[in-house]
Amino acid sequence: MSLEKEFLAELIDAITNDRLTLPTLPEVALKIREAVDDPDVSSGGLASVIGQDAALAARIIKVANSPLMRGAVVVDNLQLAITRMGITFVRNLATGLAMEQMFQATHDAVDQRLRASWEHSLEVASISHVLASNFTRLKPDQATLAGLVHEIGILPILTLAEENPQILEHEAVLDKIISRLHGKVGRAILKAWEFPDELRAVPVGCTDFTRDESTTADYVDVVTVAKLQSYPEGEGPYAGLDTATVPAFRKLGLSHEVDFHQVDELAVEVEEAKQAFA
Repeated sequence: MSLEKEFLAELIDAITNDRLTLPTLPEVALKIREAVDDPDVSSGGLASVIGQDAALAARIIKVANSPLMRGAVVVDNLQLAITRMGITFVRNLATGLAMEQMFQATHDAVDQRLRASWEHSLEVASISHVLASNFTRLKPDQATLAGLVHEIGILPILTLAEENPQILEHEAVLDKIISRLHGKVGRAILKAWEFPDELRAVPVGCTDFTRDESTTADYVDVVTVAKLQSYPEGEGPYAGLDTATVPAFRKLGLSHEVDFHQVDELAVEVEEAKQAFA
């Protein structure tokens, strides 16, 4: 049996028999979710939970002061940041940003792949935020979170690969396996994390370029377009795709020929989002 088939068989068996070790949400994200689920939660109460993670708290305040929020007054504490953005927005943002710590590993090759995946997810999330804001009635914060989790399925695949060093020496083989299975694994992770159905559909649906399930755009459509827009024209794994056949563009009211990198206003907004979320 070839190395590819052997690793693929092990991975599929682990998925099929629920033996694949799925990552858990960072503790701070779980605490934030628990706090927000309390109908009596206040901005002060949520601030005290987020404040337990100083780095995350600083990033939330950074976003609150970013051009994305268009605030006239500088925010210098968490409670004001939450008041400006809203509790739901902060929950989604904090959940997404807290996941960055998961995209790290001790093995250099795995760590490099995970960091690259996070950077790509950050790019897709930023474009998703701008798409949702400008072309849909969807929630920009939910679209941002959708972009951040769209490749979450890579995590357990690379964890398994770390235990099989031979596969790490064959990058093309590993890329092929990741491309084939990370969507299904991602869907399983988001189900385990009790994410809403509209987000669970993202890891698999965002690379189904024929998907056309409804007349109006959903979060899968947003991430699909964002993913395609994240690569410069003619580059990336989907360079040969005929985007005229991708229904997501039509549902967003966008020309399939649009290039966010060439539309000044959109490019500025995406850059603002990237600076805010980074």
